[in-house]
Amino acid sequence: MRIVRLFAVLAIMAMCATQALAASGWEAQLAGHPLLPQKFLAVDKDAQTFFIYGHKSPLRVIGSYPCATGQRPGDKLEEGDLKTPEGVYFIQGKLHRKLDWTLYGDLAYPLNFPNPVDKIKGKTGYGIWVHGRGKKLLPRDTQGCVALNTPDLRNLADDLTPGLPVVISKHLDVATGQDRDDAAELNEAVERVKSWANAWQRRSDEFFEFYDPIKYDQAHGGSYAAFKTRKHRLFQRHNWIRVMTHDVRVVPGPDYVVTYFRQYYRTPGMVSEGIKRLYWQRSSDGKLRIVGREWVQTPRTLDDVYLKRVSAEAGEVVEAWRKAWENAEMDAYLGYYAYGAEQGERLGVSSIKEHKAALWQNAKPEKVAFGQDKRYSLTSEGVAVTFEQQYQADNGFVDKGVKHLVLRPTDEGWKIIREEWRAI
Repeated sequence: MRIVRLFAVLAIMAMCATQALAASGWEAQLAGHPLLPQKFLAVDKDAQTFFIYGHKSPLRVIGSYPCATGQRPGDKLEEGDLKTPEGVYFIQGKLHRKLDWTLYGDLAYPLNFPNPVDKIKGKTGYGIWVHGRGKKLLPRDTQGCVALNTPDLRNLADDLTPGLPVVISKHLDVATGQDRDDAAELNEAVERVKSWANAWQRRSDEFFEFYDPIKYDQAHGGSYAAFKTRKHRLFQRHNWIRVMTHDVRVVPGPDYVVTYFRQYYRTPGMVSEGIKRLYWQRSSDGKLRIVGREWVQTPRTLDDVYLKRVSAEAGEVVEAWRKAWENAEMDAYLGYYAYGAEQGERLGVSSIKEHKAALWQNAKPEKVAFGQDKRYSLTSEGVAVTFEQQYQADNGFVDKGVKHLVLRPTDEGWKIIREEWRAI
């Protein structure tokens, strides 16, 4: 019963706060910051104007157009209230079905209303679009959508791509050449994304500390427990998980921050890629926590970017392993192998150690040199690298060959799981 009462109290508090904000309206502060999207849309409801902003230094207006928003003022709270929502939204795509020409022209782009924070606040409704108009465009003349003259919207069609952010506010307070008051919070949000991805890769329980379970339940229909259970199972199932966040961007909302990025996810048996959006709010302990998320699966485009990143990481390990080998530092050398590593016919670190100890007793390495042309490739086990190797011992023994290594990511870094060599 206490938990039920707590949820009820929190719901009432959230509704009161939402109504208070809705009454006054949100005034979005727009100023330059390197982590803002390179392009985004903004709607000033007071001015009934639709803007396209570009951010390449400084923040600048690419275009502006007259628009119409909801018939009633204020933030949208419930279905049918004829208000346009205020906050951060994203273009979902383009509608391809026949539309009512008078109301919508022949173009419409749905937005992701209600977003996760809207759901936490108890907002209801659906079908909020950016659309055209077949009749004369009049201010404040929609049922909650954002309408533009159809010719203007047609001119913008190439810009209205899926995933493009749309900031809708009562009033836009624009300072294109000034620093943001909330710059520290935007930087913090992006750093939290990096720490979140790192905890996920480590399959650590710290991953769950980035979430607000109560608000996540409100945003996603009480699914936090199932989400946590599913993640725990994946942590136990996979030997390793890699999560790459690419081109992280941040957009501040009324009382939340949205980070979004391309997410590249890889396990021994799976590769996926898509757009991840994380909604952050500050908790009672002062930390930004994830209260909701959205995921859009996309075709894979980042294999080469990921390979370049892991090649640099694995390359540092290979070079450190080479130095330990050349200096006959047994403990350091063995530390770069996974426990059950294969080295030719030898299996396991103890077998590798026994073999090297016998060799180094009679002749220690004097020079171990690798060719500059290292060829990296992705495998289901991790990453493989092939290169030429020259070896010289202090008793005059010399050989030359091609070395092939397969490395696997672990919590301690990349480890060699297989080593093969052939003479040339």
